[in-house]
Amino acid sequence: MAVASSTFQAPKSGPLTSRTDEDLAPGDIAVGVIIGRASEYFDFFVFGIASVLIFPQVFFPFTDQLTGTLYAFLVFALAFVVRPVGTLIGMEIQRKFGRSAKLTVALFLLGCSTVAMGLLPGYATAGSTAIVLLALCRVGQGLALGGSWDGLPSLLALNAPPDRRGWYAMLGQLGAPLGFLVASGVFLYVYTSLNTLDFLSWGWRFPFFTAFAINVVALFARLRLVVTHEYEKRMEEHELDPAHLHELLPAQGHHIVIGAFAALASYALFHLVTVFPLSWVALSDPQGIDDFMRMELLGAAFAAAAMPMSGLIADKIGRRSFLGTLAIAIGVFALFAPMMLGGGRPGQAAFLLIGFVLLGLSYGQSAGSVTSNFLPHFRYTGAALTADMCWLLGAAFAPVIALYLSSRFGLGSLTVYLLSAVVCTLLALRVNKKLREAAVVED
Repeated sequence: MAVASSTFQAPKSGPLTSRTDEDLAPGDIAVGVIIGRASEYFDFFVFGIASVLIFPQVFFPFTDQLTGTLYAFLVFALAFVVRPVGTLIGMEIQRKFGRSAKLTVALFLLGCSTVAMGLLPGYATAGSTAIVLLALCRVGQGLALGGSWDGLPSLLALNAPPDRRGWYAMLGQLGAPLGFLVASGVFLYVYTSLNTLDFLSWGWRFPFFTAFAINVVALFARLRLVVTHEYEKRMEEHELDPAHLHELLPAQGHHIVIGAFAALASYALFHLVTVFPLSWVALSDPQGIDDFMRMELLGAAFAAAAMPMSGLIADKIGRRSFLGTLAIAIGVFALFAPMMLGGGRPGQAAFLLIGFVLLGLSYGQSAGSVTSNFLPHFRYTGAALTADMCWLLGAAFAPVIALYLSSRFGLGSLTVYLLSAVVCTLLALRVNKKLREAAVVED
């Protein structure tokens, strides 16, 4: 989901320039980006919600609910662990068969992996084999998401007007709250429409089946752009093609690390306001799950509304300054998070609404905040791998770590965990600023 921001370069062609700009306008690219990202987030949030409501009972019934949820969260993290591998495999497919083939394979794997989860037998039927199959499907999701990097966010940023890059960078991230809204809404409908026995036996499978239809729509929306001559032409003009890892890492691999840590606070907050609090409520107040999910839907709407604001503000004060300010705000939120989440339903509502607003503001500008540091021929691969590392370091293990620490040491540990991510973000932004200043001096 990383979006590269760099100085706009005029197309190299002459007479076709105006026609190309019309045929591949930023608005057209934005539609493909939003639809594509929303479908991917839907798949992942369906798994995240099921990790709380379903998997402890269906796949880990041999242990208590807390331990079963922790096991489910470990399986949840697998997709983020293998995502960089999926990115590299996908880029190799792209070199040999083209972008459209890579995208088709990746989204087909994503949809099939998600649908297959809805067909899996439970532990009571297949024993440990059921857990292994669930893990394999989750790995399939991770490989697919890594391989689905199409360069559309980078192309969107490069075609955006120089004074509106913050706005266009936000559009790719808008898929997150939209995907969460749809996933949570589908699960809430099924959860509240069925009794517990029916929900755990067959009702939970419906959201997974829905994923395939959503992925088909997303595939055609993205292929509509990817297969066009104008798209390929623009990608070539901006050198947005895969770079070999043995060339990228020695030359500019440090930018991947800096980029990952620069967005750490936002990515850590991502699962701490979406997946983790649902698990906490499911364990502490199971009768209030449906009301809590309704409040999460409202929170996601708040996040979707905050994201456009992030684009407008970032264009005024600069994306890196905005990220630093939001990191401090997330730190303040972390100080009061235990009080709110442990303060009954009013406190939980405050936790969700404030947390989702901060998520919308920070996540809206977190992608690609430092990827302009990459040389043009490294930017396509560098942006993809930076996004992979953001998810791996910031979000992959956030639910399992937060739940384990909170259950063992209390909600105060949530403050420490989130503050550590804030410190990493501020340090990474500082290092990035120093590197940019040094580069200017050298020039």
